[in-house]
Amino acid sequence: MVTTRHQRSTQKMLPCSALGEVRVDQVLRALGEPVRLEIVRALARAEQPMNCGAFGLTVSKSTSTHHFKVLRESGIIAQYDEGTARYSELRTTELEQRFPGLLTAVLTAE
Repeated sequence: MVTTRHQRSTQKMLPCSALGEVRVDQVLRALGEPVRLEIVRALARAEQPMNCGAFGLTVSKSTSTHHFKVLRESGIIAQYDEGTARYSELRTTELEQRFPGLLTAVLTAE
């Protein structure tokens, strides 16, 4: 389980992959989908956890849930529940340690 810098006792962390076990092709495959890339870019701009309803995605709730799950399972985001809200956070530091420069390259590419 990932401990985020924003974790408080009222949060319930969702399980996510340990980045040491994630392969680069898994990360690239997850980031290769436009909706997931949009989520990651929004999190990078926000620089803080975001409520999953705040992304304004143009897909159904079940489809957005799937996209968040893929990002979590590929080690790109961490998620936690706080009350009735679910928050997502980009694992920037961990990704940079595991795959130096990858996230920056993906986020700055056109």
